[in-house]
Amino acid sequence: MEEQVGELWHKFITHVAEKSYPDAAVNLDDIAPVLSVYFRALGGDAGLRIEKADATLNHGRRGWLQRVAGTNIKAELAWKDELSLRMPARISSFNDASLNKDLYFWLAALACFDLDARDTAEKSNNWLLHNQAASERALKKFPGLKYRYQRLVKAHLKQRIAVKDLPRKAAEDEKNVRAALQNPGSVKDYCQQDKKSPAAVPLWLHPNPPKTSSAKRDAAKDVGASHSLEKQKETELARRQAEEVDSENPERGLITVRMENILSWGEFVNVDRAQDEEEDLDKAEDIAKDLDKISVSKNQRTAKSAIKFDLDLPSEADDDEVLNDGLLLPEWDWKQSRLIADYCRIVEMQSSDEDAMELPSHLHQQARNLQRRFQILSPQKQWLNHQADGQEIDLDAYLQFVTDVKKGQVAHADNLYRELRETTRDMSCLLMADLSLSTDSFIDDHHRVIDVIRDSLFLFSEALSNSTDRFALCGFSSRKRNPVRVHKIKDFNEKYNGQIRGRINTIKPGYYTRMGAAIRYATQQLEKQASSQRLMILLTDGKPNDLDQYEGRYGVEDTRQAVLEAKRAGIQPLCITIDQQASNYLPHLFGADAYVVIHKPSQLPSLLPLIYARMTR
Repeated sequence: MEEQVGELWHKFITHVAEKSYPDAAVNLDDIAPVLSVYFRALGGDAGLRIEKADATLNHGRRGWLQRVAGTNIKAELAWKDELSLRMPARISSFNDASLNKDLYFWLAALACFDLDARDTAEKSNNWLLHNQAASERALKKFPGLKYRYQRLVKAHLKQRIAVKDLPRKAAEDEKNVRAALQNPGSVKDYCQQDKKSPAAVPLWLHPNPPKTSSAKRDAAKDVGASHSLEKQKETELARRQAEEVDSENPERGLITVRMENILSWGEFVNVDRAQDEEEDLDKAEDIAKDLDKISVSKNQRTAKSAIKFDLDLPSEADDDEVLNDGLLLPEWDWKQSRLIADYCRIVEMQSSDEDAMELPSHLHQQARNLQRRFQILSPQKQWLNHQADGQEIDLDAYLQFVTDVKKGQVAHADNLYRELRETTRDMSCLLMADLSLSTDSFIDDHHRVIDVIRDSLFLFSEALSNSTDRFALCGFSSRKRNPVRVHKIKDFNEKYNGQIRGRINTIKPGYYTRMGAAIRYATQQLEKQASSQRLMILLTDGKPNDLDQYEGRYGVEDTRQAVLEAKRAGIQPLCITIDQQASNYLPHLFGADAYVVIHKPSQLPSLLPLIYARMTR
């Protein structure tokens, strides 16, 4: 009976204290594509991608009903870091769906004018003044936002704790918050008087954004290449605060602990535990999702998983043959806004154990279909109009000449012929395939990403071998800046044959994805070609990453700079990816029209040659 009464009381008090409106909720997934365009159109940092933000502890004042019900302990607020603009996964603050949608757009606009902490001390010292200044800048730059903002403020003020219901010092803080919301710029000086912060303001950015290790998480995605793509998508949304703690001496032994003192998973106990003690990995992941802060300590011992990683690498005897001592290339440091000369070393390699082979039988039918379609790229005869001499009179040009004469206008009897000539394509294409660790992950029960890339290279080569276009194939992966490994599969001067098919068949997952270095290498190779049209295709399954500072924004900006260098050299870059999150960062890297996202990875082999044909027609 007591349990039933308690359950009924919990449902009642939670419902009364709840201030969200699920029926009017708006999800970030539904609005993210439009929100991304809106953010960049207002002048937001094009290098930031929009991601979901986890709820964080609410340090602001709560109403007495919320305290009784134990609700609103966490709050979902937006914030911006050097990698992402993080938005609440779901907004249901208002009973009107249009207001919840407007809140997303207002937060995006506010983030455009959120000055970096290096440019202002307001961000770290005064949450109210910082957000007030950002709001003032946004409304001044875009007056059209004023109506939307006023609607949001009016609706939000009704939800805040009334000033008369607060203690004196808390009431003074609340008055300043309300003034800053209603008239941004009106609060000239603010110093919090009450010990407890004012209630959270969903119209403002997070007062103390949690520090997340996105770079390490990106690296882990490549190291854990044996996980499925679906598992990667699931874990990619997790954002947690982190702290480093000192490691206990492993020789001191385990001290007996009174179990009644362990109140929750959230309390950190620095117990050294081997990785193989927890066999139920799913349980460990569930526990990690419930933690607000994950504590990590360092020791000098090597984990078994790291040992296994090293043992999985090919031995020197079985590895590809090194062709030269290396090629030094620069790298872009986005924080210093400069190129660092001779920073990366490219090592060209080539398979030393390939056997000549025929095209795999499961690709025969697709190859025949593609070869027939690629016949349209072969040299053909075409009529050229407006020529000074030719086999026939150009009737259109002649009629225009006669009309001009009749009108009394000045007319020249030049270029009145048409000539039948054989057109030729002057095209060179270099395809760079990403061979990072993540290509070892499975896309279904039977095929890995590397298998799809291998079939793509087969069909791409079969299709182009039926045309006059010159093409080369390379694969790349990296272990920090030295070395960046480039596997030469087919050179421009080599003929596609059984030996090339053997090299394609031997490609295997490598290390990491230093994309900027690969693009600069491809640019140098294409610059050596005398063709009038030069195309660089980058085939990848993820974003730039490596073990060093290349993670996150550093790698993104270096790749973008390498793409700009290629375009200035007269080379047309094109990125083809199977990463479903690519639309968040590829427009910044390659431009809006220079990338293609393949939503079904299994279709990549058949679509790759067709994309090439469309790009070069």
